[in-house]
Amino acid sequence: MGLTGLGTPICIGLFCKKRSRNFKAYIARAGKMKKEYCGLFGIYGHPEAARMTYFGLYAMQHRGQESAGIVTWDGTSIREQKGMGLVADVFNERHLGKELKGDIGVGHIRYSTTGASLIRNAQPFLVKFGDLHLAIAHNGNLVNTLELRQELEAQGSIFQTTMDSEVFVHLIAKNLNGNTIEDAVMKACRKCKGAFSLLIMANDKLIAVKDPNGFRPLAIGRVGDNYVFASETCAFDLIDAEEIRPLNAGEMVVVEGGKLTSYTYCESAPKRQCIFELIYFARPDSTVFGEVVYERRKKMGAVLAEEQPVDVDFVMPFPDSGNYAAVGFSQQSGLPLELAMIRNHYVGRTFIQPSQDMRDFSVRVKLNPVKSMIKGKKIMIVEDSIVRGTTTRTRIKKLRELGAREIHMRVSCPPIRFPCYYGIDFSSKGELIAANSTEEEIARFLGLDSLHYLSIDGLLSSVEDKDSYCLACFNGDYPIAPCKGYGKMCLENEG
Repeated sequence: MGLTGLGTPICIGLFCKKRSRNFKAYIARAGKMKKEYCGLFGIYGHPEAARMTYFGLYAMQHRGQESAGIVTWDGTSIREQKGMGLVADVFNERHLGKELKGDIGVGHIRYSTTGASLIRNAQPFLVKFGDLHLAIAHNGNLVNTLELRQELEAQGSIFQTTMDSEVFVHLIAKNLNGNTIEDAVMKACRKCKGAFSLLIMANDKLIAVKDPNGFRPLAIGRVGDNYVFASETCAFDLIDAEEIRPLNAGEMVVVEGGKLTSYTYCESAPKRQCIFELIYFARPDSTVFGEVVYERRKKMGAVLAEEQPVDVDFVMPFPDSGNYAAVGFSQQSGLPLELAMIRNHYVGRTFIQPSQDMRDFSVRVKLNPVKSMIKGKKIMIVEDSIVRGTTTRTRIKKLRELGAREIHMRVSCPPIRFPCYYGIDFSSKGELIAANSTEEEIARFLGLDSLHYLSIDGLLSSVEDKDSYCLACFNGDYPIAPCKGYGKMCLENEG
């Protein structure tokens, strides 16, 4: 038996990035900062599995806009449809009604955190191993990708993508000889280090797995008599599914014949859930890691108001990221909340970019201030995070031009000073303004009268399970150290 699929082998190259503490060099590097990553959805036993998977992915579109894919199983064969772009652009009625037949479905939306944005890297990743059809969808980042891939290639494995997710496929195939698919998956996961939530379709079985630290969210639900899985519970709401529980760290569940069986595949490890899910990534109407996102963001804003109050005329967010923290700040401080910046909800990925001499136009077209609210006013802006700061700087400059008397900013998370190795796309200190500048320097760069970030203690007081979150991007305390040669493009051919 052999492992087969589409594509060609990809050589391994190392990726590195020069760092600089020089502000001028920093500005030259800075561009649009994408913070989304991946979303997973799976369903077992539903006669319209493809359509339900489509709706689930549609609800989680905010988690990734580069590519989308759905695979289905009809009892004898597996079918797939993948493409670059948004969910609504990749799938049509022909795919959902006729081509993607079957009652088991797995879907994936992607923002690349390892590997380039290419169709060959779109997921779910599909292979055939003898009589076994295997499809895998992955959210997270492995930190030992390079060493595992080199080891597997030395043993004869031929890789067809530059995704760390493909490592799982080869490890599973390697461990299938004489073992069940359940044993093979568990053995593969024990070899992998880092963040991974997985959905795996193996013929008529649907398997869900979470890494030992539980970095990435994955929840179990039911719609009727059918089990469903999703990165966020907002996907359950759209299909009228009931949430059962989050998948536990170090847990694998297998659905076969409508029955769910749970396994613990590794020894317990300290739980280190990504707190950025609550700060930024997840939709506010989702429950993630058992916490209601809307409530957590309001609490962050309230604590922020307690930590550093200020005398201003009103509080405003930069929509939509700061909306819910701004509500909490307003309620705690007693200051009025004004929506003095209006978002254009109809600006999409395909909006035609203007010429270089209008390089700020793409920022202005998304958010525009209400001019009468700004002139002569003392304003408090609440944001959820500052990564590079270049977009924020442009918006502050516009408020100054409109005659704002004072502009203050409060940020509902601590300064991001360290790279993330577990699935957030800021993998170099040189990309992080807070890694290279003091709070006062950042305030001057942005054009603010004052700036305050939520403290780490304040952040932890805003969540329920205080000891379970990863704070590495704030304090550099990495639960799992990356292996040598790690980087977003570490598997790309640089030749």
